[in-house]
Amino acid sequence: MSKLKLGMYWAASCGGCEISVLEVHEKILDLLDVADIVFWPCIMDFKYRDVEAMPDEAIDVCLFNGAIRTGENEEIAKLLRRKSRTMVSYGACSMMGGIPGLANMFSREEIFERVYRTTESTDNPDGIYPELRTEVAEGCELELPGVYPKAKALHQVVDVDYFMPGCPPVAKQTWAVCEAIASGNLPPRGSIVGAGEKSVCDECRFEKKGTTVTEFKRPHEVVPDGKTCLLEQGIVCLGPATRSGCEAQCLSANMPCRGCYGPTGETTDMGCGMIGLLGSLIGTDDESLIRKAVDQIVDPAGYFYRFSMPTSTLARSRR
Repeated sequence: MSKLKLGMYWAASCGGCEISVLEVHEKILDLLDVADIVFWPCIMDFKYRDVEAMPDEAIDVCLFNGAIRTGENEEIAKLLRRKSRTMVSYGACSMMGGIPGLANMFSREEIFERVYRTTESTDNPDGIYPELRTEVAEGCELELPGVYPKAKALHQVVDVDYFMPGCPPVAKQTWAVCEAIASGNLPPRGSIVGAGEKSVCDECRFEKKGTTVTEFKRPHEVVPDGKTCLLEQGIVCLGPATRSGCEAQCLSANMPCRGCYGPTGETTDMGCGMIGLLGSLIGTDDESLIRKAVDQIVDPAGYFYRFSMPTSTLARSRR
């Protein structure tokens, strides 16, 4: 059999997913035994024209990480979709919109003003912003900005065959997918690959005692006891609403889960699920104490929708 053709691309993200592929260490050599990397701009000199010259579906599997934030991101997503037999949404930003999606709480004008004018380190006296261009398509005049008004997940732009959550996906999960690709033993289309259906709590070593809380603390304000559920210690942890598969790596370092693996199979919206859970944890009916506890959660959107804003119920409500 001829080798598989493998492509990887980095859109709007930090690049951690791109590098996480190498965390399989020496097993990357096993992958190279059965697959040729035909597009990976992060580590080799590939050009977009190289992809354009390929026949359609020439790439067997494309691991696409990062959100869709710019016109270039969308253009390349559509190009790679056309050239790939299997498109994998790789990592939290690609699957749910990720950290770039938090900017959806603000208008593009507000973002530009902050980034290009008012940050403490910015020196831009002429107020130069990224260009907007106008093109005519299908008889309509369309504004095609370099930076889109809102970030999107990959599946909101192109069809996606499989999803791999994580910020980044853990090495064990990445290798499991590589093995599935090499063997051709892939799950049904649309599946979330390499992650569990239960919550991170099922992988967590901390003991749950059923303790109620009356106040919440930020992680730097308390030293966890190393034994008790962080939520029961008043530290907001998204483990109950987050899909398992990460081996609870953050919790093993006494840090709360932030939800990068997305909602569990039983949760459609992480934020709504966590808000309901926190309500049940607050051990009082006193409205003033409840309000005081809730007010201690700084940046609720950043806590509850850190990775999932563009695909959340909240985002649909805002639209």
